[in-house]
Amino acid sequence: MGFVLSIFYLITVFLGAGTVFGPLAPYRIELILAVLIFFVSLPALSRSFVLKTPQSLALLGLAIAGFLSVLLAVHWAMGAVQAFLSFLPSTYAYFLMCLHCNTKKRIQIVVLMLMAVCLFVTANGFVELAQLPRGSIWAGSQARDLGEDVTTLPDASLTPYLFPMRNGSGDLFYRLEGHGFFDDPNDFGQLVVCVIPLVFIFWRTKRTFANLLCVILPVGLLLFGIYLTHSRGALVALIAVAIVAARRRIGTLPALLLAGALFAAATALQFSGGREISATAGADRTALWGDGLQLLRTHPIFGIGLGQFENYTDSHLTAHNSVVLCAAELGLTGLFFWSLFLFSSVRDSLVAASPTKVTEGMPPEPDKGAYPQRMRKVEQLDKSDISLMGQSLVTSFTGFLVAGMFLSKSFVITLFLLGGMAEAVYQMALRRSMIVPRMLYARVLGYSGLLAITLVLMMYIIVRVANLMH
Repeated sequence: MGFVLSIFYLITVFLGAGTVFGPLAPYRIELILAVLIFFVSLPALSRSFVLKTPQSLALLGLAIAGFLSVLLAVHWAMGAVQAFLSFLPSTYAYFLMCLHCNTKKRIQIVVLMLMAVCLFVTANGFVELAQLPRGSIWAGSQARDLGEDVTTLPDASLTPYLFPMRNGSGDLFYRLEGHGFFDDPNDFGQLVVCVIPLVFIFWRTKRTFANLLCVILPVGLLLFGIYLTHSRGALVALIAVAIVAARRRIGTLPALLLAGALFAAATALQFSGGREISATAGADRTALWGDGLQLLRTHPIFGIGLGQFENYTDSHLTAHNSVVLCAAELGLTGLFFWSLFLFSSVRDSLVAASPTKVTEGMPPEPDKGAYPQRMRKVEQLDKSDISLMGQSLVTSFTGFLVAGMFLSKSFVITLFLLGGMAEAVYQMALRRSMIVPRMLYARVLGYSGLLAITLVLMMYIIVRVANLMH
């Protein structure tokens, strides 16, 4: 029951309450659903590992850092409470994955849900594109011929899954976007990039037809969805995913050549919607990164306040970089807890993905807790199952992090969902004695602090190099 309700809740979060519940959305049914899931999940919580993971500490730390950032920087008590509560919907996904995704089959169902959400949005966006008047997709020159003001844009409410904008030449084009937490083409593009590697969890050796139907075809449709977003950040992330995935099979150099061919094909197909992909074209973003680092220097401990970045820049734009945004708004405190969640999740995924660190194990022992369950057939998992899920998650994290270099959200639900899936897979292997225990807390905290410092230094170097190039 808890797992089914969790899937329904996640669908609501990804698609938006308005899409799922229609006219009932104003009644906050998603909140009622979240509360119901909480009470249904209490028996599972009593025997779960979730509260013992570093990620749980990281999520609590992030919520407190968000609260203090607004309270101390903005001096707004109610806003601080709102900042604390704003973390709950996204971070809830981590706990739901750890509590209820305790089998490979359930991991696959979550991937199917994510794939269905992405394809649902892609299909709706494609239908809206097909219904536009002829020439509307690339209608810049036609708009000028008709004497229309090229600075104005069509009413976005007429195309809820498409975001109209103009490129550097003034040409109008449309970008696919989702709803809910993903009402931005770049955010939706990041989600699709993360989902593509997860689809390969369904890959089976020597099952050509099944692989074509269950993996290759869905991946092709998801790639089309990324194309419709015209997201430059998603393109760079997709190339990074291709390199990481291909190097295991064909080597590093062939993987780099493949990535170069992919980039050339994307350029020929005008993947970015006619916008330039270069260091010069990204000068506005690197300037925002510099502003964010300056804000971190002046507000190093708790930052300028969650959601306040736009109020500190002349352009009233956000940072367009997950690391810079987190550091500027929540300070080094928030960045440390963000790094703690990231390091723990990626580290456990890397261990699960390593063929040398995963061994053939024993069947898991029955759960022991205050609420014993009836005996169920134990799912059979071997070393290849754990490694495949681990490799898919590592590649998915790669796409998330690379896309996050260009995106304006640090605490998106995709990160916490991936983290929960990573720990669920690790726990499956741990219960079967297939993998080493999780890293000690003291070492995790030390490495996370080092990661936070490294991320800040990396962004500082990137900004300095970009300024020299300009």
